[in-house]
Amino acid sequence: MSQALSTRGSTEGVLARALPPAVLAALMWVSELIDTVLGGFLDRFGIQPRDVDALPGILAAPFLHGDLAHLIANTGTFVVLGIGVALLTRHFWSVTIGVTVLGGLGVWLLGPPNTVHIGASGVIYGYLTFLVCYGFVARKTLAIIVAVAVFLLYGGIVWGVLPGTPGVSWQGHLFGAIAGVLLAIWLGRRDRRKRTPSLGH
Repeated sequence: MSQALSTRGSTEGVLARALPPAVLAALMWVSELIDTVLGGFLDRFGIQPRDVDALPGILAAPFLHGDLAHLIANTGTFVVLGIGVALLTRHFWSVTIGVTVLGGLGVWLLGPPNTVHIGASGVIYGYLTFLVCYGFVARKTLAIIVAVAVFLLYGGIVWGVLPGTPGVSWQGHLFGAIAGVLLAIWLGRRDRRKRTPSLGH
């Protein structure tokens, strides 16, 4: 009986940690469906570089997409990498909020004028670089294995941080990726220190 309860509790814990990325993806779909009905009205509330009145767009941008095709392209990768962050570490919300804010601020500060940046791609790039870097910084074997697997599966999208495709916010990709690396260093070092016993005198 106790073993069954323990297994069930463990399964419920995994599901609970995996749920937030799915919920955020669902909110993106709700937002896009509303935006479709409104004829794209919500898209104007994305990140508008150096427009102080549009600063809230930093938080809104990941939930806004140009069209359903844009959202479909992002959803699967967002959920997979988000669940990876959630299950591998206990930092899902720290990483998600940190990448959104730091990456968004980078776009707001240095993005081209008279543009609006929307989509969850910046967060996806943040998840990707976080997962690739975290294991090596924290020195966790499983996390390193996951890092290698993630790089092999998704490493090709790294070219998205370079200018190229018209209409694609490579700045969002770039600053999201940088934010992911910075968070991996910070949180990875913190987690490594927690596991290292202090030596008394």
